[in-house]
Amino acid sequence: MPKKVSFFNFSIYPIISREQSYLDQARIRLLYYGFFLVFVASGALFLSVYFQGQRLLAYTAGCLMFSVAILFKALTYRPNWSAISHILLVIGTLVNISIVYVSLQSINIVTVQVIIIVIVFSYYMLGQNWGLIYSLLNTVPVLLFLLIEYNNSYVLRIKPDKIDQATIIISLFANFIVLIFIQSHFYNSFLKNTRQLKESRDEQVKLNLELEKAIEKAEKSTRAKSEFLSTMSHEIRTPLNAVIGMSNLLMMGSPRPEQKENLEILKFSANNLLAIVNDVLDFNKIESGKLVFENISFDLLELMTNICGGQILKAREKGLQFGLELDHQLKNKVFFGDPTRITQVIFNLVSNAIKFTSEGNVWVKVTCMEDRHNKVMVKFSVKDTGIGIHQTNLSSIFEPFTQESLATTRQYGGTGLGLAIVKRLLDMQELHLDVASKIGEGSEFSFQMELPVSTVLPLVPKIDKPTEETHEGSLVTLRMLIAEDNMVNVMLMKKLLSRWEIIPVIAENGERAVEFMQYGNFDIILMDLQMPVMNGFDAAREIRKMADPKKATVPIIALTASAMVDIKDQVYDAGMNDYVSKPFKPDELIEKIQSLVALT
Repeated sequence: MPKKVSFFNFSIYPIISREQSYLDQARIRLLYYGFFLVFVASGALFLSVYFQGQRLLAYTAGCLMFSVAILFKALTYRPNWSAISHILLVIGTLVNISIVYVSLQSINIVTVQVIIIVIVFSYYMLGQNWGLIYSLLNTVPVLLFLLIEYNNSYVLRIKPDKIDQATIIISLFANFIVLIFIQSHFYNSFLKNTRQLKESRDEQVKLNLELEKAIEKAEKSTRAKSEFLSTMSHEIRTPLNAVIGMSNLLMMGSPRPEQKENLEILKFSANNLLAIVNDVLDFNKIESGKLVFENISFDLLELMTNICGGQILKAREKGLQFGLELDHQLKNKVFFGDPTRITQVIFNLVSNAIKFTSEGNVWVKVTCMEDRHNKVMVKFSVKDTGIGIHQTNLSSIFEPFTQESLATTRQYGGTGLGLAIVKRLLDMQELHLDVASKIGEGSEFSFQMELPVSTVLPLVPKIDKPTEETHEGSLVTLRMLIAEDNMVNVMLMKKLLSRWEIIPVIAENGERAVEFMQYGNFDIILMDLQMPVMNGFDAAREIRKMADPKKATVPIIALTASAMVDIKDQVYDAGMNDYVSKPFKPDELIEKIQSLVALT
């Protein structure tokens, strides 16, 4: 509805706004100009019948003039066209019935015209339902009067008025003008409304085309970003694999103290670079919406101990006191959830606490808030005595690639992705991260997570981790095929495997790996995925198609430096048994080799 106008307004422009549809604007114009026509017509009729002494018709015409004037003022002051239309139609219906039953006590062409005007006006102004109601209210009484008059049974003591030919002409002329005005006005509005709909449709079609182009562009951009990250991941992880792998090999060779210190610095720097790459890749996986949470059993206290085990050393290197407090109510319980994501969250929070604390303490606390037998509410808290965060910056620290200030980035480094990953992982699980911090005093990050708990505690015997000697004894006769095109990685693999007295056969691409399998026998294959001539996926599919069942079912472990979010699914779809991400840990690789060989 347009804004309120002055009571003394008589113009149509303040009561019409562009926000209204063409149809509503046409309705308001019809009332505005129609009131003027009806007022003039009823005034002419009033003068005609008044001077002829026709009192009933004069009273009717006078009441109509007065009603039209009041409604006109209501329209220009409070333009509620719907309510005004109802009032006008009620008045018109009463006038029509009073003329038929009282004033004239007969039906003529003027009466029929009035009925037609009411019917047309009601449909145009109020729609089908109300149009039908007012049509019946005007036609049924007239038809009933005709039936009564036909039986000569209509008797009223009031003497009817008689109208002369001049009055009939004036009435017919006025009615025709009103009918023509209504039809012309609404036909014009119908054309404008149709034109508006066509323009809206054309604009909608244009917007849809632009939207489709934008969606296609966004999808191409997303694919390009994902492919770029995958390529960059492969290109960065491949040399990192060699750096970290060689560092591990050299440290396993009893280096001198000064050499060991240099190797530790080299390995530390490489691991820091790997952590940055992993942060970017993890964040991309989360943003893509393809991250799926697991629901597997795990020991929460053991998990926390493992997470904080490596962090304790970092804290001690900085001279910090590190405390890990685990609620005894959580002991001897088997939880269900995603330990990998819990590790990611806690690891990032603890790493941040250590990074931004130069002296003092770092505490990690895990508390049982509520134990409902099959579900436990656990609170995780990481507190430090570090630099603290200003209150105005508490929201910005969770934005990707953002730290509290440029000075913080320069002094402490990092990508600014740690807290962004934490926040998004918790948001995806509908968990809230609470932050309490004071500048110069430290910060505390905490969240609560409900974890299902097994009601049955099976006794699982603890299996000691295989030692290097066990590896050597069980793998010395292993026949291994390695498909790898990078010579540095080949050299690294040979040196690593030589410690377990494994002499592998090397295939420089997937096609050569398939040829080796056709003419030789192998117990396991380590398959790089990105190779020339034939990639690892196609090579694995070709091997799975071989006629010899033993060759077709040989265990295949994918070696990948890719960051594609669905790489795991692609590996399994190609028929491979497992995968190891580069750069890999020697213990992780040898355990997977042992487990797959033991199954064959």
